[in-house]
Amino acid sequence: MLLLLLNGCSSVGYYSQLASGQWQLLRAREPVSSVIADPNRDQKLRAHLAQSQKARSFASQQLHLPDNQSYRLYADIGRPYVVWNVFVTPEFSLKPQNHCFPVAGCVAYRGYYSQSAARGEAALQRLQGMDVSIGGVEAYSTLGWFSDPIISSMMGWGDERLATLIFHELAHQRVYVKDDTEFNESFATFVEQEGTRQWRAYRSLPPDNGKQAQQRDQFIQLVLDTRARLEKLYALPLPPEQMRQRKAAEFERLRVEYRHLRDNQWAGDKGYDAWINAPLNNARLLPFGLYDQWVPAFSALFKQMGGDWVRFYAQVERVGALPVEERKAALKVLVESSISGA
Repeated sequence: MLLLLLNGCSSVGYYSQLASGQWQLLRAREPVSSVIADPNRDQKLRAHLAQSQKARSFASQQLHLPDNQSYRLYADIGRPYVVWNVFVTPEFSLKPQNHCFPVAGCVAYRGYYSQSAARGEAALQRLQGMDVSIGGVEAYSTLGWFSDPIISSMMGWGDERLATLIFHELAHQRVYVKDDTEFNESFATFVEQEGTRQWRAYRSLPPDNGKQAQQRDQFIQLVLDTRARLEKLYALPLPPEQMRQRKAAEFERLRVEYRHLRDNQWAGDKGYDAWINAPLNNARLLPFGLYDQWVPAFSALFKQMGGDWVRFYAQVERVGALPVEERKAALKVLVESSISGA
């Protein structure tokens, strides 16, 4: 069945590693309740999982997310990420290589269950002159086809971060629009953010001060501004060497602007130093904006529905069913309403 879900145009080797990786993940699952009840298991793990189940119940009972076995199972995979995604673009373009699958639709990356396999694919793409980036992923959703487990790769972020991951991934099971990554990820990000706010209130915790979120938004905006400048640059009829020089100058400008922001507004917080100091190329910019573009639209829609999750999901499904251009137009109207306060 897994093979039937995958793209027939992909190589047999790629088919095989996807099927094998998913099968191994399914075989590693065990009930969270069994892990919690086992005194021989790591006490910290048991406590962490016990907290996760409170968030899992809240997700279904209060956020009206799917009530199934997903995230009521646990899988120890013995590695820091469940998959590694390979992003690829041409040297002078921000258009990604898309890969399409019958169920998930088209996405801007290829996923590998082995880091070495991801590196091998990246090396082959670089030999063809492409810009390449590899990103590790802690969790993913099978969109309800399987009971997704809490994976050991999700366990290093603390109780609240694990709760947000559960909210995000269950949101993908609740609503998913084929071939529209921006819509799907922005929707899940909104559910994650609003769900976390309500989860904190439910536990009588004070609201998050928003410092990290503000820094994240400012950093993302720097990257998006760089993308916009690069798109204009790549549209110019320049010879390759001159294009490379101006491309490098734009990435250096990003670094300079980041350091100015860090030192003057963030009190020297170096949270994004590792990312900014690593080699930069087009492919590394691809994930930015995918998870945030339409969050204001979904926030506005949630307010219009009076904070009623059931009505909200129904409206999200309605917007998602529109033809792509009508869908984007509807989301833009919602963004404008959020700006105007209407």
